[in-house]
Amino acid sequence: MTTPVIELCGVSRRYDDGPPALDDVSLTVQAGEAVAILGPSGSGKSTLLNLVAGLDRPDTGTVTVDGVRVDQLGEAGAALYRRSKVGMVFQFFNLLDDLTVADNVVLPARLAGVARGEAGRRAAELLEILGIDRHARACPGRLSGGERQRVAVARALMNRPPLLLADEPTGALDTAAGQDVSRLLADLHAEGQTVVVVTHDLALARSCTNRTVRIADGRITEDARSHAVTPEAVR
Repeated sequence: MTTPVIELCGVSRRYDDGPPALDDVSLTVQAGEAVAILGPSGSGKSTLLNLVAGLDRPDTGTVTVDGVRVDQLGEAGAALYRRSKVGMVFQFFNLLDDLTVADNVVLPARLAGVARGEAGRRAAELLEILGIDRHARACPGRLSGGERQRVAVARALMNRPPLLLADEPTGALDTAAGQDVSRLLADLHAEGQTVVVVTHDLALARSCTNRTVRIADGRITEDARSHAVTPEAVR
């Protein structure tokens, strides 16, 4: 049996004296799955994302991603882990506006010590695959929302991470651009990329994932698999 990309075992996280943000959560995600984590604000889905990304630690339980015990990492180890194991896409892109599109995409590889020429070739390849190579020398502020999100996805994939995490990736986009990003995520899943999308948008979940995990009050209330997603299904 293959090793899961994500394995959470009995994970709980509480902040201050309030109710637990996550309460004894166990979750396994296999390689190549596309999973939507659904829930309203305050349900615990963002806490789950932060634990998987190594941005937070559980109070109890274990978090393992691609064989790495993320809950045991220190600050430096967590930074190295995110650089090599996880690509992250955010609602508001988090691009550097004073850098070109190409330089934004190259940045994770350069931080990882990849030679400039090799990093440049990888960035050019990703920009071409994602259909935004014509904007390589532009600054992100000149692009549409959908184009900026494609740049963010290219940056997230730069170091070939086994896991792509997308946090409300269409939340700041209009309908047309949101559908464009949904198609892109479906394309990536069809090519074998493991994808976890954190969202409150059921339409997004249905369009680009084949498994839905619902969270309410810090607990998983539903874990359902659906039909396989293909890019054509959301065109």
